[in-house]
Amino acid sequence: MSEDARRAVEELRDLLNVEEIDTGIFRGAASAEEMGRVYGGQVVAQALAAAARGVDPERQAHSLHAYFLRAGDSARPIIYRVLPDFDGGSFSNRRVVAMQGGKPILNLAASFHRPEEGLSHAVPMPDVPAPDECPDFRDALAAAGQKLPSFLLDRLAAFDIRPCPPVRGGDLPQRQEWFRLARPLGSDDTMQRVLLAYASDFALVSTALMPHGLGFFSPGVTGASLDHAIWFHQTPPIDDWLLYAMDSPWSGHARGFARGAIYTRSGELVASVAQEGLLRVKPQA
Repeated sequence: MSEDARRAVEELRDLLNVEEIDTGIFRGAASAEEMGRVYGGQVVAQALAAAARGVDPERQAHSLHAYFLRAGDSARPIIYRVLPDFDGGSFSNRRVVAMQGGKPILNLAASFHRPEEGLSHAVPMPDVPAPDECPDFRDALAAAGQKLPSFLLDRLAAFDIRPCPPVRGGDLPQRQEWFRLARPLGSDDTMQRVLLAYASDFALVSTALMPHGLGFFSPGVTGASLDHAIWFHQTPPIDDWLLYAMDSPWSGHARGFARGAIYTRSGELVASVAQEGLLRVKPQA
C-alpha cells in the first residue's frame, strides 16, 4: 500500500467523522481548499454520520432517503441539524438538514432498526470476473483515452476500484465494478455504512447515459444528483472487495434513473441503491 493511499483513507475517515458543536447540531469538515461543488456522496455520508449520533448503537441504519437542494461549496464546512423524530420499540427515525450559508443544501431521513430475525431471500450476484482479473480504473481510463478531472480523482483516492468488462447486448444498460478501501480501517458497523454511503454516489447515475453513448464528463453534458436512497441489508465489509452492479431502466425529461445492488465477494447482497439525477445535454455545434 502506498503512502498516498494510506493518507487518503485517513483523510476520508476524518472527513466523515462529524463534530458535535451543540445539541443536535454537527459540523462536517470542508473537503477542499479551493471552492468547487461538494461531492454528493460526502454530504449524504456526513448526514448519516450525524443522524447516527445518539441512536442506540444496537440499532443500525437500514435505510436513508436524501434530496439534494443546492450545490454546496467544497471549501466550506457543512452544518447538520438532526431532528430526533422517533424512538420506538424496534425503530428509530432521524431527519437531517445540511446547511451552508444559512440555506439548506440537502434533506435526509434515516431509519434505524434493532437486530431481528425474519424471512430471507436475495437476488444472486451477477457472474463477473474476480477483482484481480479486472483492471485498475485509472489504467482502464488511460486505455480508453479518457481522463477524469483531478477533483474526482481526489474523491476516489481512498478506494481501490476495478471496473468489470462491459456488458454486451440486452435492453438494460448496466455496468459492474469492484471497490474497497485502499487500506483496512477496521471500522465499526456505523462507519462502514457511512463509508458505503460515500462510495455509492460514484458512478451510479451516469449509467443512464450509457444508451446514448455519453458519460458524465462528455462535452455538453451537465449532470447533478437530485435524490439518493440506500437500503442497508447487512453491515458492508468495506475493507474487502464489494461488487457494485448498476443498471438504468429509464431516462427522460432531462432526468435519469439508476439502480444499484452491492454484493460481498462471496455473493451476499448487502445494500440496494436508487438514484435520480439531472442529465442535460447541450447540442454540439
